[in-house]
Amino acid sequence: MTPISRNGEPTYKRIQNAIRRRIEGGQLKPGDVVNSERELAKLHRVSLMTARHALADLAREGMVERRRGAGTFVAPPKIHFNKLMSYTEQMSSRGLQACSRIVSSGVLDDEPDIAARLSLSAASHLIMIERVRKAGDEPFALETCYLSAQEFPGLVAASLERGSLFSTLEHQYGIELAYADEEIDVTAADLKTTELLAVPRGSPLLRIRQLIYTTKGKAIIYVLGLYRAGRHTLLIRRFR
Repeated sequence: MTPISRNGEPTYKRIQNAIRRRIEGGQLKPGDVVNSERELAKLHRVSLMTARHALADLAREGMVERRRGAGTFVAPPKIHFNKLMSYTEQMSSRGLQACSRIVSSGVLDDEPDIAARLSLSAASHLIMIERVRKAGDEPFALETCYLSAQEFPGLVAASLERGSLFSTLEHQYGIELAYADEEIDVTAADLKTTELLAVPRGSPLLRIRQLIYTTKGKAIIYVLGLYRAGRHTLLIRRFR
């Protein structure tokens, strides 16, 4: 029988929520040690089994990771790709501060394949914005976004180091984003990506090619994203 606290909430959930609040509030950061089962049992006056249940559930959620012989630690944050969200929104949903570093940006006129994905002529000018995405000081992903230069004048000059591209498009250009089609596979980190994402050369990366559409069904952004493996979870709901 699951122990119940005074407010009707299972006791293990109360322990989980206490740990989750400390993580989201910044008192516990990725890599920090979490109280052991024995310490949690003593602190919350519960059985060792209840404390173990609480940590096991948090580990399944990806909030903590349990290392045999070493203890339980706050896991590096993961992004869940089950909803079309900006990186800023994704990080905020995890209680983290998002920031970016622009690697390069400009206007290109020699990307016919990408122009075709956006239903533009082969000679169309494209805005290209390449950013390293971070949470805190840790690089998470290298994302390169392409948009029509004609439709979004001035976008290259927009402040996107801490701002959201989605928010900029919605508020400054009146664009309503609706959905994305995605191609997902795995690739190996080349020399450039190795340096930008601080991973060993040849490390597996999750590669997502994303075509983002407006509410009117118009393809508006093409994104090539390279994401550090182990930092991202793809959630899929299947219906019969």
